[in-house]
Amino acid sequence: MFKKLAILSGAIILSFTIAEARADELNFLSTQMRPLEEAQKARAQILKGSPVPVAYLPEEPPQLPIHLRADEQGAHTISLVGALHGELAPLASMLQPLDQEDKLITQSGVPEHVAKLAKLGTDHLMYVPWMQATYIMAANKKALPYLPAGANLNTLTYAQLSEWAANAEKATGQRVLGFPAGPTGLMARFLEGYLLPSYTGGVVVGYRSADAVSMWDAYKALWMHVSPNSTNYNFMQEPLLSGDVLIAWDHVARLQNAFRSKPDDFVAFPAPAGPKGRAFMPVLVGVAVPKTAPNTSGALQVIDYLLKPETQITTLRASSFFPVVQVALPEDLDPGLKLEGAAVAAQQGAKDALPTLLPVGLGSHGGEFDKIFVDTFQRVVLRNQPVKQVLNREAEDMQRVLDTAKAPCWSPDPASEGTCKVK
Repeated sequence: MFKKLAILSGAIILSFTIAEARADELNFLSTQMRPLEEAQKARAQILKGSPVPVAYLPEEPPQLPIHLRADEQGAHTISLVGALHGELAPLASMLQPLDQEDKLITQSGVPEHVAKLAKLGTDHLMYVPWMQATYIMAANKKALPYLPAGANLNTLTYAQLSEWAANAEKATGQRVLGFPAGPTGLMARFLEGYLLPSYTGGVVVGYRSADAVSMWDAYKALWMHVSPNSTNYNFMQEPLLSGDVLIAWDHVARLQNAFRSKPDDFVAFPAPAGPKGRAFMPVLVGVAVPKTAPNTSGALQVIDYLLKPETQITTLRASSFFPVVQVALPEDLDPGLKLEGAAVAAQQGAKDALPTLLPVGLGSHGGEFDKIFVDTFQRVVLRNQPVKQVLNREAEDMQRVLDTAKAPCWSPDPASEGTCKVK
């Protein structure tokens, strides 16, 4: 009964939303660019040249499945859906395969590993990658003389990062490598999307493996050269601008003020690599077509338009989401965005790239999952507790969260039948 009421409620809300669109417009429901100012940019800039008139309809992520189910059982008004990979994955059974777009993706230069994600574990293309954000490294040019001999920023390893930080500390007398390990920093994303999979090849399955133990031992050694103020940093752009740190990792949005304020002072580059690859977490946004779309042909035209290089650049200017296609960044692009964009492209296109998805299928338990990584970091690195003992204890909590959410494994862990299991 409750489920029927929820769907009915969603249908009522959706009817009001759709009522705002003109009858000749294609309805594009999107969880991205929701604030009024951003939604207006989507309409007036990104979709301005669309070959099909589009009604851009922002939607809160929790309401997306409710509205799609209501539309599926009701009026069939939604022709296009824009959402994060993790938001689209649970909706795969409601989406049309888009195998006809395979050629477009290949010709546009969408990396193979990104295109593979868009299949949602099936043999068919279930959405088309649209735009992306991610997390990268930044450094003040003053730190470059301390790079280890032979090190290249675009192919840096965690061992080289540790040596770099040690060299800089020895030369300056200060620990100048920083991480956002403050109360609202994104340290959990670094640990689960970058560090751990670079050493284990996954996130969940190898959480307490011998490779994970080696990773924590190595990171404890690296932390000896990390700024002690890192446990207070939430955004790394401020300590970079103040000079408190010279090298940092963070989300592109939390670095952009440094790059935009002083583009000549900083360099941007991919995250380091570990023994299993250069793990990174793409915040990947895709566009999909519901099975009940009233205008599939128009939706495909809009998708083709969104992947055009010029539209991808317009999207970057309007939203700070970076292209998923191969495209040369224009000379008149904001210098800070250009720095970040080049690093994003280098990270995504690296030969050893290992994309790690945001957690999929955890629902309301995502915060509990992230906390396990932060707790492990605090216990192992900050409190120097025995690594194996900590991993065994935290793995129990991780399995409890996964069992409660009934969450299957997500990439780069191998697909699971049923709930993902920590080995």
